[in-house]
Amino acid sequence: MIDPLDMELDSVVVAQPGRVLFAAVSGAHLYGFPSRDSDVDLRGVHLLPIADLVGLREPEETRSRMWDRDGVEMDLVTHDLRKFVQLMLRRNGYVLEQLLSPLVVHTSDAHAELVSLAPGVLTSHHAHHYRGFANTQWRLFEKTGELKPLLYTFRALLTGIHLMRSGEVQAHLPTLLNEVRAPGYLPELIAAKAEAEHGCAAGLDLERVRGDADELHATLDDSQACTELPGEASAFVALDRFVVSTRLRYDPDVLMEMLQVVRREGSATEELLRMREDDPR
Repeated sequence: MIDPLDMELDSVVVAQPGRVLFAAVSGAHLYGFPSRDSDVDLRGVHLLPIADLVGLREPEETRSRMWDRDGVEMDLVTHDLRKFVQLMLRRNGYVLEQLLSPLVVHTSDAHAELVSLAPGVLTSHHAHHYRGFANTQWRLFEKTGELKPLLYTFRALLTGIHLMRSGEVQAHLPTLLNEVRAPGYLPELIAAKAEAEHGCAAGLDLERVRGDADELHATLDDSQACTELPGEASAFVALDRFVVSTRLRYDPDVLMEMLQVVRREGSATEELLRMREDDPR
């Protein structure tokens, strides 16, 4: 089994155009059921220069790259910071799982700060995301009969339930099996999935599996109804300030302009700039 953290991927990530604030492993490796032939999904955030955002050309808000490394398919997708934060505020569970992934291959101070702000976007409505994702994967399972979408179905439901109950985003299925009551056959399915990325769910009692999925949907509904998570995100203002201050702090044109001002006007301006950095307003 491939361990992405043994592949020294930081140099690949930082070779991307512009500044990358973080990149982490997502997909089956994050979810705890990779196959021997699973590709490695990397997700993260890049920072566009301010000039790219205010000009006439459409900014490259999403960048993607695919390549092969020692026979393993690699996939790197990053969003510009503003787009990523907007997705966080739209109750998107995917980006939260990427941000909070423990499988980090590249990080920065801005990454750590964004992680600290993540609890402020969690709401009861995130249950809708996991409910919808589970339904999509279940339909795919019914169409293909593969283990992968079946495991994705159960993983999404258990992540949603755990989030509603604890306020914690936990994407790792084997860990979730110790936190939430789940069908006893899931460890066997995880072991079977390890042998082949697109293996079939042979020998399963489909009616039982459907009943188990329906039961978890009902548990998710009940957990949402009883959750202590708020109905609305509380971190909008803090995230807005973070996006502005981070872009100003790292933008090369802004830094060059600041340096020129300091050289012209001396230490008083340098102190003012430090105060500006401390107060993102």
